[in-house]
Amino acid sequence: MKKLIVYDLDGTLAKSKSSLDDEMSALLHDLLGVAKVAVISGGDWPQFEKQVLSNLPHDERLANLSILPTCGTKFFRYAGTWKKIYSEDLTADEKGKIISSLKKALDESGFKIEKVWGEQIEDRGSQITFSALGQQAPLEEKNKWDPDFTKRKKIKGILDTLIPEFSVRLGGATSVDVTKLGIDKAYGVRKLRDILGISLKEMIYLGDALFVGGNDYPAEEAGIVSIEVHGPNDAKLATRTIIACLETNDTLPPAVVNLPGTKSSTRPASVIPKP
Repeated sequence: MKKLIVYDLDGTLAKSKSSLDDEMSALLHDLLGVAKVAVISGGDWPQFEKQVLSNLPHDERLANLSILPTCGTKFFRYAGTWKKIYSEDLTADEKGKIISSLKKALDESGFKIEKVWGEQIEDRGSQITFSALGQQAPLEEKNKWDPDFTKRKKIKGILDTLIPEFSVRLGGATSVDVTKLGIDKAYGVRKLRDILGISLKEMIYLGDALFVGGNDYPAEEAGIVSIEVHGPNDAKLATRTIIACLETNDTLPPAVVNLPGTKSSTRPASVIPKP
């Protein structure tokens, strides 16, 4: 039986930098009644407050929710109020090197960005995030800039050479996330395992960047049953099916995840039947 369902945020539970819609909020609340839930994404704590927590009922079910901002480099749990469990912060020197390397990688990539909306490089304490079009770019513009991750894969390739001592991952619609080496979503899910006492085999992970180099990929590498979704509608379908299985105590036999519209992990996984 699966005990913990782990979600990415942007591109999975919600569109980039957008709040959960009413349907997703209701589904998450229902899921919190039958399982523990974690949300782990590249955004910082204020983004989670705005996109997730402000749209969930403030009731006892929040005790079943864990929040892991900045790709798992921070961890928050609810106990009457939200409390930070840890934060793997970068030093000032590390931040300086990452930021200068990001600027150099952008120059070397040859990509010309004509217009930027807001801050392009953001210091999130435990993570430096590069948003190609700026933090406040319209979703329509972000979706057009690098839909197949080709541009960011080139930037990542340059960064991997410049700063091999750091972890560089791609996520969101236009983002490149840089953290300490080994402090990524795999680190985050292992912290969930240790703190909640739930094995990796008892988890399911849902994300939109489960390809090699994507910021969800480390979670799959850790050995969790993973479902690659393509937006909130896929995530809703998966969530409805998971809730149905958990509510009826259905055993999920070993097989490959099979959900219409999703890409399954190549690892041994549990069947989530088509509704």
